[in-house]
Amino acid sequence: MHRNKTLSAIKKFDIPEYYRSSITGKIKEARRVADPRKKDFAPTELDFGPVKFYIARHFGFCYGVENAIEISYKALEENPDKRVFLLSQMIHNQEVNKDLQSRGIEFIMDTDGTQFIPWNELKPEDIVIIPAFGTTLEIEEILKETGIEVQRYNTTCPFVEKVWKRSEKLGKEHHTIIIHGKHNHEETRATFSHSSQTAPSVIVKDMAEAKMLGEAIKGNISKAEFFKLFEGKYSQGFDPDKHFDKLGVVNQTTMLATETQEIADYIKQVIIEMHGENSYKHHFADTRDTLCYATNDNQDATYGLLEEDADLAIVVGGYNSSNTSHIVELCERKFPTFFINSEREIISNDEIHHYDYHNKKKVETIGWLPAKPEVKIILTSGASCPDTLVDQVMLKIVSFFPGARGLEGVMDALQIR
Repeated sequence: MHRNKTLSAIKKFDIPEYYRSSITGKIKEARRVADPRKKDFAPTELDFGPVKFYIARHFGFCYGVENAIEISYKALEENPDKRVFLLSQMIHNQEVNKDLQSRGIEFIMDTDGTQFIPWNELKPEDIVIIPAFGTTLEIEEILKETGIEVQRYNTTCPFVEKVWKRSEKLGKEHHTIIIHGKHNHEETRATFSHSSQTAPSVIVKDMAEAKMLGEAIKGNISKAEFFKLFEGKYSQGFDPDKHFDKLGVVNQTTMLATETQEIADYIKQVIIEMHGENSYKHHFADTRDTLCYATNDNQDATYGLLEEDADLAIVVGGYNSSNTSHIVELCERKFPTFFINSEREIISNDEIHHYDYHNKKKVETIGWLPAKPEVKIILTSGASCPDTLVDQVMLKIVSFFPGARGLEGVMDALQIR
């Protein structure tokens, strides 16, 4: 077992009590004790009678998120008389970020890099928290030149740093780095910044872009066409004539793990086509060890949900959360799926406000909850969502069913105390 994975199993983070769940948190712990090796991805069934929930085996806060929350609240506690800033959203969850802002933390920029506070307004005595996604080397240098201690409150997820270290190693071995990610996402911008220091780097968003890159690798498109197709997504000095000889694929850790592997397998086949089965290992690096265990667990648990027969799925999380949107994408393969950020989006048993992540807008649906004797609901959340929000969503839905069993009896039936 990887060292970070072991740490995630045993470390208990000091996060605010109101993030800790009295319902789903207990279910998680019971499942962890019963299945410590994570072999069972079937959901937990909570039967309230007229409404039944299937709770994902894995969901919610991961190691990196809890670490970031602990450090951020510690920064506030330890510096009551100083200005405390976050480079951008610490994690992609509106509720967590609103709470931090209410306690005095200010954001320097938005998630897409739009600046709120100019760099020249920062002072050496200010506290700046690096978010869980990490940041670019260029921004680190700006902070250091200002006199700000960058590492003091650096919450960069260890699995993100693992990708950076793997990229550095590949670069030293003269590989070009292909990053599977969203080029405007903070984590991908940070990874691109780090990988570009030691290796030519290019970003692909999905399999369609990977196939375009494959055509460039095979020499089927011109350099000019490559530069047009991948504008803003390749490192300075990138030369398609030179930099496709040795390749390695890494990822934004919140992308679909299956898609990252599909892209890596595709690039490997392109390399085999060009160099032959016996020689491809000299031109392609196996990098599957950079995939984040928490992202994998949550996605595997979502596949477990797809095995169930349910009427609908509810996914709770931040609307700009990459890992949450991928869980929504998976659930949509089988169920009518509602992506919400809290129970406040559930207006009534007839009306729900939710997020259409395909078109990036809020929508309203009337008649979302089926009128039938027993309603079956899939319930899960993204890695940046507090379990308490999942509890509140579930309890609000249960309140629409006057004949529902009490929570204590439901938990007792599962023998969870």
